Amino acid sequence: MKNLLILEHPLIQELLTKLRDKKTSQIPFRKGLVTLGRIMGYELIKTMSIKKIKVETPIGQADGVEIPDRDNIVIVQILRASMPFVEGLIKAFPEAKMGVVSAKRIEGSNDSDFRFKIEMDYMNVPEISQDTILLLADPMLASGSTLLKVIDELLKLGNPKRLIVAAVIASPLGVERLFQNFPQAELIVAALDPSLNDNGYIVPGLGDAGDRAFGG
Repeated sequence: MKNLLILEHPLIQELLTKLRDKKTSQIPFRKGLVTLGRIMGYELIKTMSIKKIKVETPIGQADGVEIPDRDNIVIVQILRASMPFVEGLIKAFPEAKMGVVSAKRIEGSNDSDFRFKIEMDYMNVPEISQDTILLLADPMLASGSTLLKVIDELLKLGNPKRLIVAAVIASPLGVERLFQNFPQAELIVAALDPSLNDNGYIVPGLGDAGDRAFGG
């Protein structure tokens, strides 16, 4: 898929392996999400336009580059599992503005196609303009129900230059629904896992990211 970027960097895959391991305890899991977010942010920078400039060194003139879009990023975290993941992304985009959304699926509300009802009770997001790089962070893109609801509400605030979703793991169903509903979206992930279980969780996945990072 044109708008799907699966990161095969060996360090990313090593971090993902540790996150998947059920023996990885709470603090290493949370730190792993932070590190993974930072590295994925650096990989995302590779997709941004650069501007060639010249600078004066103490000895002479040198060619250099700027990345203007780094100044136009709005990162939106979907509570609570994305918090450590976003902490890492901010290290790659220190000038980013921050938005917060509280949204979760209502367990047991799904139909046979894993379409869950979504409870969304809080949203605080900076201005979204035509220059904005809107970056949504959610570690797990499973059925896509939560993400689609959040994107729908965000786009009511403005039309961004780019709409990017960063996730650790996605399912084929979640990817399909994302692009069906928002063909302009871009998705960056560390892995694409094959299926969902009866509860709508990614298999093999890494379990409940929020519970593993913060306890639950």
